Formats: sequence, C-alpha cells, structure tokens
Amino acid sequence: QVQLVESGGGLVQAGGSLRLSCAASGRTLSTLDVGWFRQAPGKEREFVAAIKWSARSTTYADFVKGRFTISRDNAKNTVYLQMNSLKPEDTAVYYCAADPLPFGGRLPENNPNKYAYWNQGTQVTVSS
Repeated sequence: QVQLVESGGGLVQAGGSLRLSCAASGRTLSTLDVGWFRQAPGKEREFVAAIKWSARSTTYADFVKGRFTISRDNAKNTVYLQMNSLKPEDTAVYYCAADPLPFGGRLPENNPNKYAYWNQGTQVTVSS
C-alpha cells in the first residue's frame, strides 16, 4: 500500500510559478510510474504529466508542454511538478497518482486507470 501526500498548492497570479510535491510512504516510489492529473470545477479529471519509474521518460499533456516539468527524487521518495507561466485556466485540484505495478504496467501514462494510488488532491488557483 502506498500513501501519497501532496503539498505546494495555493494561490498565484497569472505568469507565476508553483511546485507541487508528492511524497510517498508505505512503499518505495522508485519502481513505480507516477502521474499528475487535475480536475477543474464542472470538468472531468484530465491528465497533466507522468514520469516513468526510471525517470528516463516523461509525458505531458499538450496544454502544459514547455511550462510544466515533472521530476522525481527517489532518494526522497518524492515526485515533483514544477509549474511555470501559470494561466487562470490551470486552476484546478491537482492529484498525484502511482501505478501499483513495479517497473510500469501496460496502460499508457495518460490513462487514469493505470494508477491505483491517489492522493487527496491540492488546490491550485491562478488569478488573472
């Protein structure tokens, strides 16, 4: 079992930056793929970014490419999402999630069904 604790959300002005952290306990993240998703009010949850267990591959949604960077520090059992050039449309609850299968499962990184462990979410609000 993996418990994911997220931090770093908050209120920021458009053009600003935030860094979200997703720390794991109960099991090492070093062999697990991790993804970030978000959900805005009235909208479905959508994929944001993902990183393979080896950190050799990352995947991004088109709307965050060039602005967001996902990374991981396996020594700290933590995955990060650095968000730059934030826009009001980035306002949402952000979730990190971990694939339960070591060394990556069969589903693509942008599929929420790939991930069994989810955190409680953190609010990110970008003001115009």
